[in-house]
Amino acid sequence: MPTKTTEELEKVLNDTHLNDTEKYLKENAEDLLDSDRPFSDYMKSIIKKKNLVQQNIFIKADIPDRYGYKLLSEEKHTKQRDVILRLCYAAEFTLEETQKALRIYGMPELYARVPRDAVLMIIFNNRPGGIIDVNAYLKKNGVDILRSSGVQD
Repeated sequence: MPTKTTEELEKVLNDTHLNDTEKYLKENAEDLLDSDRPFSDYMKSIIKKKNLVQQNIFIKADIPDRYGYKLLSEEKHTKQRDVILRLCYAAEFTLEETQKALRIYGMPELYARVPRDAVLMIIFNNRPGGIIDVNAYLKKNGVDILRSSGVQD
């Protein structure tokens, strides 16, 4: 597991000269994503750390098993941020872990100035129950619910 935060690495990069690139890569190798499947590695490491079972996560996220396994192995890709949010919530990710998962997947992080994202941030920090409870809370606060993997826009 990485020991330096992204912010720490960015600070080092701000002071790194072109001639020191190789040195930076060598000194920070354990903190860099060197896998060809970084999202898969990240998700699986957090799931393992929390002693969760992938199949149970897919059930809680209301995502079909086959699709969920293909997403976590990066065999399939989704353009729906809600699917990743469902997976993270069902896998009991913290807000920080969720933000990192979104970032690694190449999706926008939750942003406090966007009303729906702000409500989702509150949800990840307070964990009001399952996905049905999450959607009820979102609806109660006048924002769109977390769409399921079958809903396309």
